[in-house]
Order: sequence, then structure tokens, then C-alpha cells
Amino acid sequence: MSANPVPALAPLAAEPLRLLNRERAILQFNRRVLAQALRADVPLLERLRYITIVSSNLDEFFEVRVADIIEATRLPGSGVTRHDLAAVAGAAHELIDEQYAAFNDAVMPALQRAGIVVLNHAERNAAQRRWVQRFFETQVRPLLVPVSLDPSHPFPLVANKSLNFIARLGGRDAFGRANQIAIVKVPRVLPRVIRLPAELCGLQQGFVLLTSVIRAHLAELFPGRVVDTFSQFRVTRDSDLEVDGDDVTNLRQALRSGLTTRHFGQAIRLEVTSTCPAELSDFLLEQFGLPAVALYKVNGPVNLVRLNQLIDQAEAPALRFPPFEPMWPAPRLARGRPILDQIRERDLLLHHPYESFEPVVQFLREAVHDPDVLAIRQTIYRTGAQSVLMDLLIEAARRGKEVLAVVELKARFDEEANINWAERLEAVGAQVVYGIVGLKTHAKLLLVTRREGTRLRRYLHLSTGNYNPRTARLYTDMGMLTADPGLTADADAVFLQLASQTRARAPRHLLTAPLQLHARLLRHIAQVAAAARQGRTARVVAKINALTDPPLMQALIEAGQAGAQIDLIVRGACMLPPGVPGHTDNIRVRSVVGRFLEHSRIAYFRWGDGVDDEVLYLSSADWMNRNMFRRVEVAWPIRDPALRQRVIDEGLVPYLHDRRDAWLLDGEGRYRRVAEVGVSAQQALMQRFTG
Repeated sequence: MSANPVPALAPLAAEPLRLLNRERAILQFNRRVLAQALRADVPLLERLRYITIVSSNLDEFFEVRVADIIEATRLPGSGVTRHDLAAVAGAAHELIDEQYAAFNDAVMPALQRAGIVVLNHAERNAAQRRWVQRFFETQVRPLLVPVSLDPSHPFPLVANKSLNFIARLGGRDAFGRANQIAIVKVPRVLPRVIRLPAELCGLQQGFVLLTSVIRAHLAELFPGRVVDTFSQFRVTRDSDLEVDGDDVTNLRQALRSGLTTRHFGQAIRLEVTSTCPAELSDFLLEQFGLPAVALYKVNGPVNLVRLNQLIDQAEAPALRFPPFEPMWPAPRLARGRPILDQIRERDLLLHHPYESFEPVVQFLREAVHDPDVLAIRQTIYRTGAQSVLMDLLIEAARRGKEVLAVVELKARFDEEANINWAERLEAVGAQVVYGIVGLKTHAKLLLVTRREGTRLRRYLHLSTGNYNPRTARLYTDMGMLTADPGLTADADAVFLQLASQTRARAPRHLLTAPLQLHARLLRHIAQVAAAARQGRTARVVAKINALTDPPLMQALIEAGQAGAQIDLIVRGACMLPPGVPGHTDNIRVRSVVGRFLEHSRIAYFRWGDGVDDEVLYLSSADWMNRNMFRRVEVAWPIRDPALRQRVIDEGLVPYLHDRRDAWLLDGEGRYRRVAEVGVSAQQALMQRFTG
């Protein structure tokens, strides 16, 4: 738990430096995402998508981070108080109010002007109301079972993030009783956004929300009663699966059992509509055992995430980002020639989503169908419920190849998909292991062993991102295909350790967490600091998703105070305040939020002017304590000068000069946009790879 209180690092100036609050830093990131919804240069449907992304991010924030804070407030000596919880809740309330203001006052009116309208009951004409009535009677009402509460009808079990209605009823029921409160649970199978027939909408595209359909016909669920007041509501629950690997004999079975109860964990947040009467919201708070600070009254639907269905259904190409097709990495990788042959000649760097993920798929496909390939080993973290890569691994096992799959069963919110893949792989004879007890396997490795004459040769893919072709089109990541004997031997040792837990030899080229990575990063930062003190070139540039590890931050501060120039490109939470006089004068922090989700992790260190005075790593790890000590991570050096320069030119320099999507962090934890004109890093890269 690193929520609160905010720690101070060791004093190197007159006063100790106070780190920024992690939870507020996460909320600040979502504020930057929300700012995309207010940009006139972003297509309208994409602006709505940013609003839904904020909702999805906030759901996870409450399910995991706020749940941890609540737990910490109950632990003696944690240092986390209810005041800290209230402060986080207050910041969340502010952000959510801003989100709904953007939704109601900016995005939805603009969509209406563009001919895409979401009609409430009052706005629907007679023909539209008749259509909605029929839809309710035939598609919705048969699935709704309202429950009037009394001693024999207790408050129902409400699932995490499900849509529900609460109503206060007048009159008496069929048995003459005046039970006043009723709950209506809305099944998840019902669509949340329904498109009206074109003939009913003229030149517009008309939609209705399921909440509006039920609201308009709520009284029909209670014949003979009067609906006095009502509200939608939604509860967010603690969704972290608590499974102690030391106390279970079969982790997969324990997690599958836990998945059945995840939707009914401790309540964390209650959302109701802004018109919800206090008596109903107070009643719900009591039922869920929540304090008043956990109540969020919103001016609109209680689940904006489901507006993705509107984005998917709307027919308006001009209101979306122009299509971007990742390019095949020609001429570096020739089509029609075996990829294994080409990797044997040179290392191949791939930069997604600008370059296609298809070479990775083709790499595995060739290995599966090559009779000389004997073994395939792969880590599996987030592949998705459907995956061509997993299908290929299954085919490899069917063909009699030795397949080792290191499946991370505790990849948050992907547990069920990964359990299913593990079972399917085992069913065809693949060897499936779940890594090391107490550590998540987050490294991205795919190793192929092939018989070539009288020797065995290994081929390796390493990546900063997941083995997921869909997200490879949405996230920026870098990967490398190589037959380098040193790297492939190190990868083989990593797989051996993950499978057998033996004391494998220490890697000579790869850096792994929790063993060497943290110490090596600290050593490189110390080298940079020493060079700065000697008046030599001293530089650190790191591109990561989060910076929250105190020792790494302390080392950066010391290097900066020694005179090193430090640039940090941190997409999400950053707890290190830059530009604080006497502490972080030489440290700059920027965040880039654009069309694609920035996801690659790059670390560059320079401690002199010689050819051997610099090093650059790509990695699966962020600079967080959990990544350094509670996960299996891998970083690998880019030693080829041409490839190293390419990573610098594509992965670092454009972001340091971004004038459109970049934000600068100040010492108080505030972000300001660098500018709103000029070319962004992502735009520059798209132009580079299509020009």
C-alpha cells in the first residue's frame, strides 16, 4: 500500500522532498484522458470514447486502489486514515463531475448537431414511443423481475457494476401490504444502447438508452401501485482476487473458485442519478454498508462505459479517427521468405502499432509448421479470450512439439481467459506452469528451438507489450526478433527457472526482476551521477507508464543534483515532483496522451562521450516497486548501434519534442498542456511509417 500518507525522501537540500500522492497522480492521468474529449481537433465519436475510457479506468481505480485504501484504514499502524480516504474521494468526485459536464455540455450536444441523437422519453415522438413500448414489452420486460422488499423478500445480492433500479412505491401490494421499496435488477444480456429504425428518425441516427426505456415504463412493472420516486444505481465492489499461493495446492482451481464470488466482494462505491432522493440513496448506503463519502450522484447514466455501444453502432466514418493500417516492416523483413532465415542474419526491431504485429504471428506460425522446430516456450499474460497465437500453440502441441506455456493466472481481469487457455493447452499435451508463487509473470518472451544440422539453434521474440494482436493496433510497444546466442541462452534460463524453480545461471545479457533489474537501474543512475560530478556528459531519458518506486526516485534526485539532465516520459502516475528548487531542478517530467495508448518502456543512460559510455534497454517493467520485486520482468539491451539509434529516434526524441499531445508536470503535481498546435509524436510516427 503506497496510497497515503505521502512519503518524504531523504533530505538532500534544506527541506525533505515530499513525493506526490499516488492516487491523485492516477486521477490526474484520467483528467488528461478526459481533456481529449474536449479537443475540437479530435473526431466526435473518439471524444466520446475518451469519456468511456475514463469511466473504465475509474471502475478499476475503485475496484483496486480505493479498495486497498479502505483496507489500509482498518490496519493498525498503516498510517492511512479516513481523512486520507476522504481526500481521495474528494478528488474523484471532482473528476467525475468534470466527466459528466464534458458528456452533457460538450460531446452529446455536438453529436446531436452532427445528426447522432440520444432521445429520452420526452424527446421521442409518438411513433418512436410506440416502437420503444413494443421493444420494452417484447425484449426487456420478460427479463425483469422486480422485488418488493419485506421480511421474506430481503435486499437482493447486487453484482459488481451491474445496472439496477430502486423505486419507492405508493399504495398496497396484492396482499394488502404497504411495502414501499422495490429493486429491479437489469440483466447484463440486455443492450445498453438501442438504435431506433431509420424510418423513425429522418435524416438523423436515433438511439435510446436502456435506462431510458426502463424509466419510461417502470410503472408497468408495478400494476396497481404508484411509483413515487426512483433512481438507477450501480455499486462498485472490491474485485482483487485474494488467493494465497502458499496455502493452495492448485492455483488454477482456487482462482476459478474465486472468480465465482468476485462480483460480490466488499462494496466500495455507490453511483446513483443526481435526481435520486436522499431517502433512497441513504437506504442504499445502509444496505451496502457504505459511508456518505462513497456516494456518487451523477448527471446521466450510471455507467458511461456502455456508451461504447453507441460508438460501435453509429454510421459516421468522418467522426472517427481516419483508418490507420500498420505497415509490414519492409525492406528489413522480406515477404515470402522464411522469417527464421532472416532473423538468423540480423536482429529485427518492431515498433507497434506503426509496424504490423503480423511478423510475430508469422514467426510462431512458421515454428509450428516447421518439422525441424522441436520446442516452443511462451509467456502468456494478456492474450484475450480469442487469440491466434494461443491457437497456434495448441496446434504445435498437437503436432508433437514440446510446448511450454507460462500462464499468468493472476493477470487482473484476464484471469478467466487465461484459465481457459491453460486448460485447452493442457488438454492437447502442452506443459503449463503458472510461474513462481508470490510473483506475477509479466515478462514477454517467445522462444523457439530448432534443429539445424547437428546443432540446436534458438530464436527469440521479446516485447514491451502483450501477445495480443488486437491491442497491438492500439498500444505503442516495441519488440525484437533475434537469434543472438547470448540473449536466447538467457531466455532459455529464464524459462527453466520459471518451470523448475531451480537456481539457473544468472543471465549475462537480460536483466530480470526480481533478481537484477532494480539493482542494475540504480547502478546506471549512479554512473550517470558520477559522470555529472566529474563534468562529463550525464543523461537519463526514461519512457515508462508509471514512476512510484522510492529508491529509483531517490537515485534520480541525486543524479539531478549532481548535474545530470533527466527527462522522464511517464504516461500515468508519477510521484516524483520535477523542477523543485534545490531538489529536482534538472528533472523534467512529461506525459503524452494521444490516439494510441503509450505502453513501451525504454531506459537510456549516458555517462560520458565514449562509445561504451551509454546503454539503452527495452523492458516489460514499469518503475514501480511491484514490477521490481513482485513480478517476473525482463529488460534487454539494444546493442546494435543502428537499432539503438532507431529506438532513440522513434521511441524517445519525438516525445521530447511533442507539441500537441504532451503535458508537463510541475512540482505541485499539476499538469499543463505543452501546446495545442504542431505535430504530435504519434502523428509524426504515423507519417514516418506511411510516407
